[in-house]
This record gives sequence, C-alpha cells and structure tokens, in this order.
Amino acid sequence: MTILDRMVPQPGLRVLISGGASGIGAVLADAYIEAGATVHVCDVSAKAVDAFNAARPGALATLADVSDANQVANVFRVQEERFGGLDVLINNAGIAGPTGGIDAIAPEAWKTTVDINLNAQYRFAHHAVPLLKQSDRAHLLCMSSVAGRLGYAWRTPYAATKWAVIGLMKSLASELGPDDIRVNALLPGIVEGPRMEGVIRDRATQLGLPYPEMEKEYLKKISLGRMVTAEDVAAMALFLCSPAARNVTGQAISVDGNVEYL
Repeated sequence: MTILDRMVPQPGLRVLISGGASGIGAVLADAYIEAGATVHVCDVSAKAVDAFNAARPGALATLADVSDANQVANVFRVQEERFGGLDVLINNAGIAGPTGGIDAIAPEAWKTTVDINLNAQYRFAHHAVPLLKQSDRAHLLCMSSVAGRLGYAWRTPYAATKWAVIGLMKSLASELGPDDIRVNALLPGIVEGPRMEGVIRDRATQLGLPYPEMEKEYLKKISLGRMVTAEDVAAMALFLCSPAARNVTGQAISVDGNVEYL
C-alpha cells in the first residue's frame, strides 16, 4: 500500500452518523459513501430521513430523536440487523442552543442543549463500544466545535457542551485504546450554511446590527478570513478513518481557518 493509498479509508467500513440526514452530517455521509463505506444515519426530521433515503438508495436513514434513549437503542438494533456490526461511529447530532446572557437563558433551553449535544454522545457511545470492540478498524469520532477550545459569550450552553465533548473524547481514547479503538474529536469553526446564518442573524438581532456587518465581524476572528465548508470537515473525518491515521487518537483537531477568538 502506497502512502497515497493510506490516505483514504479502506472500502467496506460500516459507518453510523447521528444527525446525519442533513447539514454537515449529510455531507459526511456522502463522503463516506464515495469512499466505499456502508452508511447508516439517523435524524430527528422525518422529512430529512425520507429525502436521504430517496437520494441514496445504497445507504439507510432511520428516524430517531437522540434525546430519547429508547429511540437510540432502536438505531443500534437496526445497525446490527441491517449491517451486522459497526466500524465507525460519528457522534454528530447537535443543536446551536439559545443565544443570550446566562441570566436570560431558560432552564429548559439549557437542559435541552446539554441533552442533545452531550448526553446523546454518551447514549451512542454506550451502544457503539461493544460493536466497535468486534471491529479491526474501529474509530469513534466526536463532533465538538471551535467553541470547545474558546470561551463563547452569549452561547454558554453550546460552549459548555462542546468543551465537555473534548473531555469525553480524551477519556474514551484512554479507556478504549487497549481494545485498539481510536477516538478523536473534530472542532469545526464557522461553517458556511443555514445553521451558521441563523447564529449570525440571532447575534445581529441581539446587538442591533445589520446582518452583513455582523458577518464581517465573524470573519475578522478567523486568521484565514473565510468560513470553512462542510466538505472541509468531511475530508478530515475521512483522513481520521484512513490507515494513515492509525496512530492518531485522543486528539481534538480544529478545521476552522484558525478562529482566534469568539
């Protein structure tokens, strides 16, 4: 196998992606499909699940709310019945959470953000690890954020969960290393797309600024002066599942153009 061959995943990986029927998750799914993987995603949106299944007949999308333990367990029943095991789990599901001062954030909004962004990662890892232990190409990828390495005023629930995901990843890398299961985290920065547009719009509204001016303020924070794309994130995810990354574990890897502050 040449160095170039080692830079891409070997075909046949069985990949499960939470929150994978739209957004970054769907781009991740398409990247793994292109690399010859068998892909199963779950998503809370029935519309997104139907669209995913219609557009990708070789893959599978299952309807599931990641905050519901029973629905998560069902995802893994489907995974075992349909695919006979698991090689790669991508813990991708997450929400932006509320924008506002800590004194203005409602307890339920805080709880929901923690439940989806952090507790769901536990639920998926809990079911995935026994299957990953049976794989000789096992990798668990946790989706964090640049907010998992920087403070993020007015977005405290989101930042708190993304920092916690790094702690989960670091701990699991040590715990699962003896079983040859690699665990890493990706930290996307300011990613082009509707979700980021919503974040910028909420912040602009809070500060009373026009959207274009607020967007320029966000770009000032990035050393390269541009947003990243979901494809940038997917490319790094593919590399981490390749033979070239067989000794990369316990790492929080930013794909963000170097966001200097938030």
